[in-house]
Amino acid sequence: MEKELSAQIGKPYPLGVNHQKEGCNFAIAVKNAEKLTLCLFDEKDSNPFQEIEMNTTGDVWHIFLQNLPNCFVYAYRISQHGKTLEDLTLDPYAKSLNTPSEWGSLESYHPYGKSSLDTPFDWQGDQCLDLPKKDLVIYEMHVRGFTRDESSGAYHPGTFLGVVEKIPYLKKLGINAVELMPIHEFNENECHTLNPETKQKLHNYFGYSTVNFFSPMNRYASTSLGNQSIVEFKTMVRELHKNGIEVILDVVYNHTAEGNQQGPHYSFKELNLNGYYMIDPQGNFLNFSGCGNTFNCNHPWSLEHILQSLRYWVTEMHVDGFRLDLASILTRDQNGAPHPRSSVVEAISQDPILSKTKMIAEAWDAAGLYQVGGFYPGDRWSEWNGRYRDNIRKFIKGTPGFKSPFATALCGSQDVYGWRGTPTCSINFVTAHDGFSLADLVCYNDKHNEINGENNRDGFDHNDSWNCGIEGHSSNKKIILLRERQIRNFHLALMVSQGIPMLLMGDEYAHTRHGNNNTWCQDNQLNWFLWDRLEVRPGFHRYFSSLIDFRKNNTRLWKDHFLTDKEIAWHGLTPFNPDWGNDNHFVAFTLIEDKLSILYIAFNALNNSQTVKIPPPPEGKHWIWIVNTFNNPPDDFYEENQRKFVIGDTIRMHSYSAIMLKAI
Repeated sequence: MEKELSAQIGKPYPLGVNHQKEGCNFAIAVKNAEKLTLCLFDEKDSNPFQEIEMNTTGDVWHIFLQNLPNCFVYAYRISQHGKTLEDLTLDPYAKSLNTPSEWGSLESYHPYGKSSLDTPFDWQGDQCLDLPKKDLVIYEMHVRGFTRDESSGAYHPGTFLGVVEKIPYLKKLGINAVELMPIHEFNENECHTLNPETKQKLHNYFGYSTVNFFSPMNRYASTSLGNQSIVEFKTMVRELHKNGIEVILDVVYNHTAEGNQQGPHYSFKELNLNGYYMIDPQGNFLNFSGCGNTFNCNHPWSLEHILQSLRYWVTEMHVDGFRLDLASILTRDQNGAPHPRSSVVEAISQDPILSKTKMIAEAWDAAGLYQVGGFYPGDRWSEWNGRYRDNIRKFIKGTPGFKSPFATALCGSQDVYGWRGTPTCSINFVTAHDGFSLADLVCYNDKHNEINGENNRDGFDHNDSWNCGIEGHSSNKKIILLRERQIRNFHLALMVSQGIPMLLMGDEYAHTRHGNNNTWCQDNQLNWFLWDRLEVRPGFHRYFSSLIDFRKNNTRLWKDHFLTDKEIAWHGLTPFNPDWGNDNHFVAFTLIEDKLSILYIAFNALNNSQTVKIPPPPEGKHWIWIVNTFNNPPDDFYEENQRKFVIGDTIRMHSYSAIMLKAI
């Protein structure tokens, strides 16, 4: 060090390391500590170059230091109950950690905080986009998986910068929001299971096991030097914003990577065990997350931590929104009982800094608390609509009795969200990271998770899938065509539904996981985006992107209110006769504008063809074809300038097919 460190008392707030012109203030809250020592390291040295005792205000320990090196690593040594803890403790407010950038490179994982005094970043005037919720088309993406495969040709594969390289692709697809699976720092090596077939080590690929809620994942950066992960994350956000794409983070505040009694000790366990975790009277961890512990979200310490984390990602990192994993846990009180208006949900909902931030709840947890439709009053929160997913899947595969639920789902699930006033409360999805991919949804009746090393016990047992006649991949041309038709049917339903559509990365080229519906531990081509597959099946990508573009250009498909009788008319095999009591697996409707029918959409989920009489177009206009899912590319989607007119007033709709017409 060029100059000797100069220490002053410091301030107890804000928590974490906060840079000022004259130096750095360190503050950390610890329950029942008798002494706290700050340990400082050089970035590449495992031995501290200095240890400094801290000062206390209440339960907060603090110190102000001058003449620190430009980049340093730090951790805390806690003394309590007459002894000093052997392991050093991580600052839970650290903005960066001293972990490597090479995936899977560490067998042992002992992260400390890291700080760089000089990390300038030019936002170039960037701000959060604040797109209207009704305009969104969300793409659920895994940062590593998006460009990790060699076929990506990315200069920085598997990283934030890799995403930047593929922005032209995202624009061409037509999405305007990416929902990033966890990018908070996690330990990918915490999985100790082997692939029973290859005997290779499995990894926590998905990342739903947060070590620190403030620091971006170093393995998603090109280097671990300095605060490069912060710089590269900001670069990704800035460049996505330049191209009109919002950034939504999938965040996991319901549990942490510290697990139960046998789990590691990084920070929260040492700082305030009962404040940060739900503990029963016998001292056992309550486990509403299914992951060993449950974050005590409504305790003041945890509530403050969550709120400060969300604010940080909005103010400092320019994130546009959040999807909260197992969000129903946030509505449990400190004893685990459901609470109708929890403190933390209320604080997030009413926070002035987060007021324009999009909030999305996965409104259930692993212990059976299911709150889809009732997570929070009004339209402040949207929800992953699991009921939409189930009803769409069941109708399109031909399950009896789902004609009316399917129609209701297409209209924004008013039965679920009507009391909250708007269909934008519903995040509509057919597939997500959990469960089957869209291609597997039509190829498998059963899960095939043997390579996860849990004897196929993991993953969902009920998937509402249909293999179309043969389990797994097939060379039978008839089955292949039926499966491709069903994929097109699912995407059409998603794109014509009121609410906010979400697509799963890779579905646009029919990515397969070979029947594995729980690929959380598979860091390989089961999860990676396979860019060469776009060339093998270009028709899917064209169909997906064309329908996304059609939706964006036809405002009747994305309203911020539920459709009225003046905006939609229902039909059956004959016009204006929906025949709801007849379970003929047929649903059709027209969307109306200025009293004129502008779109006709119909789904036949019967295993037979049906002859349909279509309603007359408005006077002086004609129906033209937009979609016929029975056709192979490129005739599955007709560009409007092709103007293929509908001849006559009847259409023979083939089994398991759908159509969309437009009046011009």
